[in-house]
Amino acid sequence: MPAPPLDEIDLETEAKQATWTLNFGPQHPATHTTLRLVLELDGERIVKATPHIGYLHSGFEKLGEHLNYNQYVTIADRKNYISPPMNEVAWHHAVEKLLGVELTPRCQYIRVIIGELARISDHLLCTGAAALDLGAFTAFLYSFNLRELIYDIYEEMSGYRFHPGYTRVGGVLYDFNDRVLDRIRKVTASFPKVYADITKLLFRNRIFLDRMRGVGTLSKADAIAMSCTGPIARASGVHVDLRKDAPYLAYPDFDFEVPYCEEGDCWARYMVRMEEMRNSVSIIEQAMAKLPSGPVNLPIAEKLNLPDKATTYNSMEGLIQHFELVMPNRGFETPKDEVYAAVEGPNGELGYYLVADGTEFAWRSRTRPPSFIHFAVFPHIIKDHMLADIVAVLGSLNIIAAELDR
Repeated sequence: MPAPPLDEIDLETEAKQATWTLNFGPQHPATHTTLRLVLELDGERIVKATPHIGYLHSGFEKLGEHLNYNQYVTIADRKNYISPPMNEVAWHHAVEKLLGVELTPRCQYIRVIIGELARISDHLLCTGAAALDLGAFTAFLYSFNLRELIYDIYEEMSGYRFHPGYTRVGGVLYDFNDRVLDRIRKVTASFPKVYADITKLLFRNRIFLDRMRGVGTLSKADAIAMSCTGPIARASGVHVDLRKDAPYLAYPDFDFEVPYCEEGDCWARYMVRMEEMRNSVSIIEQAMAKLPSGPVNLPIAEKLNLPDKATTYNSMEGLIQHFELVMPNRGFETPKDEVYAAVEGPNGELGYYLVADGTEFAWRSRTRPPSFIHFAVFPHIIKDHMLADIVAVLGSLNIIAAELDR
């Protein structure tokens, strides 16, 4: 093959010399996590961004094949570690769909409450850290003060502050007691002031608005084509929310709105999250007002759920079932089937695909995490922006590295 003309080689060399490569992450303070971006820059303008994943090497999905359906909840906790209870609800939602289990009314309400608390916690970190990245440190403190109160609830209901591991097949670890309910009421009562403080600080702040408006715009068509869900899709005008469109648990019992915007920029994503927190508080208040009485776990006759301590210690049937479920080579049987189930997580559709082989261990466990999908959107919406805009766009996408792990 003849060599290309000399002038073409010269042009290519000049074009390459016009840009330079910069590593952004995996330990840059503005990435919040172990993700890495390889940027091709023309001055400070971003010509191309290549995302890299996989710096945790935790093998979350593979662990799903070696831990039973109750044990794996501790691993699911650690994927989106900003809102662990939502991961638990998603995991056991899929397992119970596989088993054909119908939860008790009280359990459904409790799972709705812990899921919405997790959504508030996740959005508080996202909105607070987005402000912090752009220089507004005080808003970060406002949001984290309320998150501490939510962690108090986790600690009271499960004994664990950060990764509660609270749900079980067919139920939850413990029923809510009066102390848990009081702490939940404290969070809902404290939220309006936190919301007001953040809005007064940021919503008319010229620097903050200039850094967010018109930056990282994602069109409605692109959001659909790239499989975006959650606040990122709704900020671009995609009116989809699994709580409304594919109802699960007790969500049909509650009256709430699904906020959305049309602009699709960082500011729109920020506003959607702020309004979602208000709706989550409303759902929690409604659930608290209508919280049903009765058991939180399936009857032990179902042979699926671990009996609580009182049942285990005080009845022969409970002791036998506990023994059967925790001893090796025993446990419950599952259908030989495959299933996919999803919930509306704080960052979008959080789903699990399970292949069951008849044992209480998944033959294959795959997760559909929002961050993995949305990180692929980043190169598209950051192109031709300035280097300083990366922190605003990354913050608005709320990428959690543990969901990127493969």
